Amino acid sequence: MELSVFNDASKDKSGAIIEKWRVKLEDSGVRVIVGEHNSPSPRGVGYSKNQAVAQSSGSYLCFLDSDDVMMPQRVRLQHEASIQHPSSIVGCQVRRDPPDSTERYTRWINQLTPEQLLTQVFTSNGPTVIMPTWFCSRAWFSHVGPFDEGGRGVPEDLLFFYEHLRKGGGVIRVDQSLLLYRYHPQAATHSVLEATIWTHRVRFLEERALPHWAAFTIWNAGKQGRRLYRSLTAANRRKVVAFCDVDENKIRKGFYCHEESQERPKPRIPILHFRAARPPFIICVKLVDAGHLQTQAPGGGSTQERLD
Repeated sequence: MELSVFNDASKDKSGAIIEKWRVKLEDSGVRVIVGEHNSPSPRGVGYSKNQAVAQSSGSYLCFLDSDDVMMPQRVRLQHEASIQHPSSIVGCQVRRDPPDSTERYTRWINQLTPEQLLTQVFTSNGPTVIMPTWFCSRAWFSHVGPFDEGGRGVPEDLLFFYEHLRKGGGVIRVDQSLLLYRYHPQAATHSVLEATIWTHRVRFLEERALPHWAAFTIWNAGKQGRRLYRSLTAANRRKVVAFCDVDENKIRKGFYCHEESQERPKPRIPILHFRAARPPFIICVKLVDAGHLQTQAPGGGSTQERLD
């Protein structure tokens, strides 16, 4: 094993901590490679991860963010899984710290079924195996990557994950808690705007699912459903035959008109009771503080199931 660390222009005592651990690890037979730059400001998570990969030499890559802790068996168990699935990203279950932070998100991370690791790739939660748990072969990383180096505010993990799926990659999770996943206000993930994530998700939905449908219904005539409609390209908006809902007040209105549409006359999309609506559906609901997109195919399976 080797440890590859890249210090992204930190101004704290990271360098001293790294040197302290370098001695301990090298005394234990673990090679340590340390890179850094001294620019006035950091260049971002994507750049740093790419540098850490580039300066390393192992055949497999086990990613670890600087604010998390991995359990003793993580490398062995994920390595075994990666050998069996060479074109997959291998994740694991996590334990959140503090334990009561992001409870719904933590359940989502840990309880997705193997099938849902592919069918829930359109949700707002991001990759179905979270970046701090990723393990994969160097050959596959090189085939998909590198990470986007746009810096602060860029969801480099989500963009890599989508490219991984485009290239036919699989998603595997070792069902043991192998990472202490820390939550704190300074985490880099908080720099990514919800609107940025939404835009990438909708574009991926349009790329992966909507080309297979001549028409579809948006399940939810409320704020989230209307937002999805407005976010679609003009060609995909024309495929929306109706909204459907359970709210009698929305149904009574009869239609939704997109006031900013450049079309003349402006399209008036019917709002139906869900029992009168026809599949395929995009179910678009808001869960606590995160929007959630799910596609439903005519036969009852999700779009991702149907495509894969």
